[in-house]
Amino acid sequence: MEQSPVSLTILFADISGSTRLYEVLGDVRARERTSQCLSVLTDVIQRHGGTVIKTIGDEVMSTFPHADTAVQAACAMQETVAANVIPGETPLDIRVGFHYGSALVEAGDVFGDAVNVAARIVALAKARQILTTRQTVETLSPMLRTSTRYTDRTPVKGKQGEIDVYEVIWREDDLTRMEGLAIPGASSQARLSLHFREQEIEVNQSRPVVTIGRGQQNDIIVLDNLASRMHARIEYRRGKFVLLDQSTNGTYVLTQDGERAYLRREELILKGAGVITLGRAADAEAPEAIHFVCQS
Repeated sequence: MEQSPVSLTILFADISGSTRLYEVLGDVRARERTSQCLSVLTDVIQRHGGTVIKTIGDEVMSTFPHADTAVQAACAMQETVAANVIPGETPLDIRVGFHYGSALVEAGDVFGDAVNVAARIVALAKARQILTTRQTVETLSPMLRTSTRYTDRTPVKGKQGEIDVYEVIWREDDLTRMEGLAIPGASSQARLSLHFREQEIEVNQSRPVVTIGRGQQNDIIVLDNLASRMHARIEYRRGKFVLLDQSTNGTYVLTQDGERAYLRREELILKGAGVITLGRAADAEAPEAIHFVCQS
């Protein structure tokens, strides 16, 4: 009987630098440490309602029914491994990558596009890092979304175009460095109104990401020859709004106080009111200007 695809979160956790571990500790001890770490990861997965599909060398593959539980499990994995330090021995680090999408479950294994994307994402992660995709972030509960931040775009074999990569922040020191750190209850009312011609969009905790560009897949479509297909994005991050340029020609900002900024593959916290233009110097009267107003 033909299997039907199901929506799952595919999560890979990989012991970082295991090759070096074998060089330092020798085969026997390194294998013991690796096996112990995989056992810890398996326990965390099961405690969070996940299913271990298989272990491959120094990597474990698992599935979760929802993205929220995958985030919670990924953070618990990092926290548990970081706390499990053996005095006098080389500490272990892991990297985690996951993606929510369609997959086939067959004979205890999982196949499909979501598996390929998740494998690509974990390969991009560094030690002590958790990465996921925009598609996954958009399925998260509002509170968990605020603990993610956009990092990059990357091609994935077998997929047209590129995908947006996000980092899940699990360490307290990283949380304090994130732009827009605020008390969740106080920041939940923050919103950013965007006006472009006859269109009006609001960015807030419920809608934390808005994309801007020439491509039809964007939330705000600017048909200008200097605008990139995926030109820029605005993200809600813990009560503040961050403009991220990902274009060829850059993004310009002019505030109502007369302050100007030019971004090229950079970020800027939007404050007050002003205009955003793509690839051209900011001008409040320009027909392609996007007007913004921040309200807390």
